Amino acid sequence: MAEAHQAVAFQFTVGPDGIDLQLSHEALRQVYLSGLHSWKKKFIRFKNGILNGVYPGSAPGFMLVLAGYLGRAHYLKVDPSLGLLVKLVAKTSQLLFLFFIQYMSVQKQMLVGGVMVGTGLWIAIIFSMRTVLKGLLSWHGWMFAPHGKMTWQIRLWLILVNIFSGMQTPMLYSFQNSLPHLPVPSVKDTMRRYLESVQPLLSDEEHRRMQSLALDFEKNLGPKLQWYLKLKSWWASNYVSDWWEEYIYLRGRGPIMVNSNYYVMDFLYAFPTHLQAARAGNIIHAIMLYRRKLDRAQIKPLFALMNSVPLCSAQWERLFNTCRIPGQETDTVQHMSDSRHIVVHHRGRYFKVWMFYDGRLLLPREIEQQMERILADTSEPQPGEETLAALTAGDRVPWACARNAYLRHGKNKKSLDTVEKAAFFVTLDDTEQRPESLDHYAKSLLHGKCYDRWFDKSINLIVFKNGTMGLNAEHSWADAPIVGHLWEQVLSMDPVKLGYTADGHCRGEPHPNLPGPQRLQWNIPPECQTMIANSLSVAVALANDVDSHIIPFSDFGKGLIKKYKISPDAFIQLALQLAHYRDKGKFCLTYEASMTRLYREGRTETVRSCTMESCAFVRAMISNKTREEKLCLLTQAAKKHQQMYRLAMTGQGTDRHLFCLYVVSKYLGQDSPFLQEVLSEPWRLSTSQTPLQQGELFDLVNHPEYVTTGGGFGPVADDGYGVAYVIVGEKLINFHISSKCSSPETDSHRFGNNIRQAMLDMLNLFELDKKTLK
Repeated sequence: MAEAHQAVAFQFTVGPDGIDLQLSHEALRQVYLSGLHSWKKKFIRFKNGILNGVYPGSAPGFMLVLAGYLGRAHYLKVDPSLGLLVKLVAKTSQLLFLFFIQYMSVQKQMLVGGVMVGTGLWIAIIFSMRTVLKGLLSWHGWMFAPHGKMTWQIRLWLILVNIFSGMQTPMLYSFQNSLPHLPVPSVKDTMRRYLESVQPLLSDEEHRRMQSLALDFEKNLGPKLQWYLKLKSWWASNYVSDWWEEYIYLRGRGPIMVNSNYYVMDFLYAFPTHLQAARAGNIIHAIMLYRRKLDRAQIKPLFALMNSVPLCSAQWERLFNTCRIPGQETDTVQHMSDSRHIVVHHRGRYFKVWMFYDGRLLLPREIEQQMERILADTSEPQPGEETLAALTAGDRVPWACARNAYLRHGKNKKSLDTVEKAAFFVTLDDTEQRPESLDHYAKSLLHGKCYDRWFDKSINLIVFKNGTMGLNAEHSWADAPIVGHLWEQVLSMDPVKLGYTADGHCRGEPHPNLPGPQRLQWNIPPECQTMIANSLSVAVALANDVDSHIIPFSDFGKGLIKKYKISPDAFIQLALQLAHYRDKGKFCLTYEASMTRLYREGRTETVRSCTMESCAFVRAMISNKTREEKLCLLTQAAKKHQQMYRLAMTGQGTDRHLFCLYVVSKYLGQDSPFLQEVLSEPWRLSTSQTPLQQGELFDLVNHPEYVTTGGGFGPVADDGYGVAYVIVGEKLINFHISSKCSSPETDSHRFGNNIRQAMLDMLNLFELDKKTLK
């Protein structure tokens, strides 16, 4: 193969006249360009590390402080070094790096000393600004102000935040050292909030029992566990996130397919091209451009409240070059600082595709050329290769055993390393997906055939035969908004900035000398093939049990909801409560994910959406109460939900605190009946909003076909529903519903109909005319 020859930098033969050395100039050139690219990347990271380390300081600021200090010393005719350099030289002249100073003139010594003192002053100013900014960002009174009202206190606070944030344009990680730590709520407050959250779900007798357990915990074991949490919060960047990643994700021994991984879909209406290879070419190139911006920290950090309050950017660090590695007791997350290739799966074969040639990133048409070569390859999978990825879809312990026993030696190790160290994983799927069958499309992205996605990779790009595509993402390393941010930029680039020719190909020309993809080689023994078959049977049973249903709800959207001063998220959550009660005839413990990225290394907190107020509203909707009474209860329930969401975002939630208290109790070997019962309660309605973070990238007024479908996840409880929803523009809300076919209590299509009807019934409370709906 051509790539095999070009991979050899030199060849030699031994003859009677000596050694004949034959250098491959092309190979040496590629080695040189590869090394140059690596050093450029190291320099950029070093430079960004310095800039982030001194933020909100800057080079102009340093020169200003230095000039001001030296100018002041000159005007007052005082020693700018404060005599420190002379004393330092006298005491440490034996040190080589200070030895040359004693040969300087007094004026030069004073100048050097002044520069050193001025630099120290600049650093002191930076740390002072950073400390003040961290204190300012610890105040969240702005979040609890009435919507649309800006008090003078908030205005003054915003001015101070903008001043101490510095004047230069921040990079992605500039604010990391200025973000406050997640506060630990008091045990008393957490007990109160928990008891309030379960009150609508328990009888009076059951609630009194829980009150007794909570009171006993609050007075006895709770303070001891709280002391350890306080200690951790002072020492660690975040007292929740590392334990959340380890115990919720990495220590889970069941399949991550369906249970943990989630999916993201393509455009809802647009079909940029029907060519599979071309779509893959543009999308892979767009993803690699995003990775380059990420490596250079050129992605704009996200802000709240008028682009003034920064959100934590830590989760971006492991977006690429990342893979979950199975273990006997716990998995680990392996992250590489760089990766110059991707791995492509097609019809049971694995191919390594280099993303760089001639010292640059491959262009879309060149990537399409590589995909065409893979699609044209007629070779058959090696024994065991076709279903190998089923190991990543099944239980974790058998996967860890198979990996250690059969895949860590020889060619298997080399091929597995290639997969796990790739920038990301690509599947050229041999099926077609269309919007007419969104339910089947969702299931294909969520689990596929159970052996054609590498579920351990941070992201899997799936490109279908007709050009439709989507993502499957592993959950432990970050939450969905990070993948969503990537996906928004990729979708915005694909049809407009990159585009396609009239016949559907990527723009540009194929490369005449581009080495082809490299087929990965495996030697999978029969024993390993048996383990693969067992994992596949587990995964197929799990996948076949998923009941998915997608609803593009276009009757109205957030634009109409906001006209009546109701939070769109609160409106949707109340609709879900009403739909669930109509579906099952009862209320249930409800999970809504909220972010805590106002704090350093923050991830999520739970909003317990089933409240006394929401239950009162639902009961009113199925009763004979007047429209005015129902509307009043709707308003009260929405305000309660907003209050709970704000508390969760500001570190005053319930569930993460209880979770960490439980972890500490296990470390101490002290069981708590209260914590055992709380953490064993099932979430029969698990919900999450996928926020559209970069709406400015899409001109939905002139190009409504570019609306995204959003994404979803599998059911959390065996007898419950999973609901993800994305609010797109002003007139569309997409719902992604999942449940299990094996449960007699659930039906995703039935629940979808109930959601649609609940949304319409709630809107009717406002007595809208047809003109308003338009």
